[in-house]
Amino acid sequence: MPLLAPPPEAPPAGPLMPTSLPPLTAALPRLPGLRPVRPQLWLVATESHQDTVTRYAPLVLDTTELARAEEFRRSGDRATYLCAHVGLRRLLGAHLDLAPRAVSVARAPCPCCGEPHGRPVLPDGRLHFSLSHCEGLSLIAVASTPVGVDIERVPAPHTVTEASEVLHPAEAAELAALTPALRPAAFARVWTRKEAYLKGLGIGLGADPSAEYVGAGPLPAAPTGWLLADVAVPDGHHAAVALRRDGEAPAGEAPGSRRGSG
Repeated sequence: MPLLAPPPEAPPAGPLMPTSLPPLTAALPRLPGLRPVRPQLWLVATESHQDTVTRYAPLVLDTTELARAEEFRRSGDRATYLCAHVGLRRLLGAHLDLAPRAVSVARAPCPCCGEPHGRPVLPDGRLHFSLSHCEGLSLIAVASTPVGVDIERVPAPHTVTEASEVLHPAEAAELAALTPALRPAAFARVWTRKEAYLKGLGIGLGADPSAEYVGAGPLPAAPTGWLLADVAVPDGHHAAVALRRDGEAPAGEAPGSRRGSG
């Protein structure tokens, strides 16, 4: 009697819960295997990591990362950058069985122009990752297919009014239908979904944010070939992750080639 294949894993039905990254002085927990529709998500709180990371960053990061950190004028932004990149190298090193500093990261070709400024990648493509940070918090995703994450603070009301013009018309209409008090959180929700998806494509905000519909409501609208989920993060912030369904969408597909319904 032939063995039955296991049913395909269902995509996430609600916000995903990230794992808090342990401090640099503590060992990482045993990493679970990568699952097709469940990226590993790690939350890095700058306040919990900055003291040890500031001391050990020169032993973990490469010269380019250290130089980039020095470009930040505000000490808080510099600390968040260092904590995020040290955390990423720790996780990638654990997956690859390498020392964090030995992890080699390159840039994929841009899907729009072919120049080497697309998504960050590992040279052998064994796993995929994405990193996002705002003041005080960072979010890291590791997955078996191209992935993008974004984390943002909920913006001020005047920012919502100005930025809504660059959204998909249906998303702008959804925001306009809300009371003014609810619009900032809804804008952060739609913006993080959109940026996570564009980062997963490897294009980022060089693309037209209005081209693809991801929704401003409680549930995201995933573009064809992608999984899209909100991520549970501390109050005052929103975050999202986009994961390519393996075999369903080419990594270089440009947004706007398929419009979501409004």
